[in-house]
Amino acid sequence: DSNEFGIFNSLWFSLGAFMQQGCDISPRSLSGRIVGGVWWFFTLIIISSYTANLAAFLTVERMVSPIESAEDLAKQTEIAYGTLDSGSTKEFFRRSKIAVYEKMWTYMKSAEPSVFTRTTAEGVARVRKSKGKFAFLLESTMNEYIEQRKPCDTMKVGGNLDSKGYGVATPKGSPLGTPVNLAVLKLSEAGVLDKLKNKWWYDKGECGPKDSGSKDKTSAL
Repeated sequence: DSNEFGIFNSLWFSLGAFMQQGCDISPRSLSGRIVGGVWWFFTLIIISSYTANLAAFLTVERMVSPIESAEDLAKQTEIAYGTLDSGSTKEFFRRSKIAVYEKMWTYMKSAEPSVFTRTTAEGVARVRKSKGKFAFLLESTMNEYIEQRKPCDTMKVGGNLDSKGYGVATPKGSPLGTPVNLAVLKLSEAGVLDKLKNKWWYDKGECGPKDSGSKDKTSAL
């Protein structure tokens, strides 16, 4: 039996290799086997690259959240949400007089099991284990920092709920008060504080570049 590789048989052999299905004919000469082996290796690389990129694309697609705001979170029941058991975020909801935040606080304080966590790490771990069924509300600076750290599987959703600055505490009447205020104001006006945040949050991030337009300039909830 002859095993001739004409134009049609060659195309059939190439297609079978590319689809990883094999073929009912195979080259017999040394040169034909070398060419066939090179083609098999080429198709292996192409198919593997395509599969890896497709998996990454689908993973990113699944991370697109249906929740875009606090209002979205408050009006649904599938995704639980909570805060640290103590701290500024919990106090923000407890004291808020805004209807949507009052509704969220009513849910959080009566939820079973409890949606409050002892530490930030516990809250982030709960998000990762929940498969999209738990949202952890925390200060935006910490949120953005965690988002830029491996394993890169969390993201900040929606805008900030409130805006509060950080301060340096000194004793009442301390002579350090005015110099510290002036120094912080000078650093803020010169953009040094923003540059430092961008350096340590984003430039040294572990999850790839982030759009500079989304870098908030406030230490906010």
